[in-house]
Amino acid sequence: MAPSGTIAGSGGSKAPPARVDWVDYAKGICIIMVVMMHSVLGVELAAGKTGFMHVLVAFAKPFRMPDFFLISGLFLPLVIDRDWRTYLDRKVVHFAYFYVVWVTIQFGFKAPSFAAETSWHHVGLLYLESFVEPFGTLWFIYLLPVFFVVTKLTRKVPPPAIWLVAAALETARISTGWTAIDEFCSRFVYFYSGYLFAPYVFALSDRARKHPGLALAALATWVLVNAGLVMLEASEWKIVSLVLGFAGACAIITMGTLLARAQWMNFLRFCGEHSIVIYLAFFLPMATTRTLLLRTGIIPDIGAVSLIVTVAGVLGALAIWRIALRLNAHFLFERPAAFWIAPKKAGVRLQAAE
Repeated sequence: MAPSGTIAGSGGSKAPPARVDWVDYAKGICIIMVVMMHSVLGVELAAGKTGFMHVLVAFAKPFRMPDFFLISGLFLPLVIDRDWRTYLDRKVVHFAYFYVVWVTIQFGFKAPSFAAETSWHHVGLLYLESFVEPFGTLWFIYLLPVFFVVTKLTRKVPPPAIWLVAAALETARISTGWTAIDEFCSRFVYFYSGYLFAPYVFALSDRARKHPGLALAALATWVLVNAGLVMLEASEWKIVSLVLGFAGACAIITMGTLLARAQWMNFLRFCGEHSIVIYLAFFLPMATTRTLLLRTGIIPDIGAVSLIVTVAGVLGALAIWRIALRLNAHFLFERPAAFWIAPKKAGVRLQAAE
């Protein structure tokens, strides 16, 4: 651990790190952007019109998920040498457990409306299909185990070859209609880059911490370029989207580092520390608040409604987590011992495993 609170850029140590401050800030920014995207688009779809929040969602689109996946692969070099049993437990069973629990919960809330449109028999088929075709907002934790397994299986393949294939898949704009396949092709390059270039990512953070003025200038330049390309509708062009994905990831890493350095906006860090909590539970307060506000019409401005729904999604998810702890419903956010296939090791938990 470097004195700055980041992992030294050499990448030579295999010891698990304590929590890295800027990583939590970056994850906090990412998870809020994810909630914002679902909240804003959901409100606008239901209302049939857009608001001022739509601009923020469009601005974040080029880098919102690339950054999340890059950070997810960041700590993988520290654990990829584990035996397969332990590796599968931490990187596959861990996410599979939460997917099964929360896809069941989501279906519990949505099943009546599905049944009203078709039949309860069809609802049962949809539930089974969700284990092949990721359901709703949960596709991220469905796909992460696939990334972890593919990366470990291909360790003997020259990394440059893997990276070039992954970049080609992103550029190919593959669209099969199957979420797992399409998102794998679009996102694996970012996850693998986090794994492959981890020392350089930490080095970037260290430089931003040491040279905040230069980092702020770089961020300002990035904002102008990213916004300009989005406005020109060029952000999704081939190659351009790949470059913007990495540029945005670097920007969020820099932003997280500067916030950590100044110890500002600690709520973002808290959200990053509990990003899995927010990711799993935000759908319920988000949908409830959206329905309430749109049906009552108490707030006419769609942008304001979208903002409120976003805040409700984040705070509501954290409230559900606290209530679950008070009611001893820990299984909602913590994997019970019965679902571990390898011994649970005492000590600090890696951020990437969350």
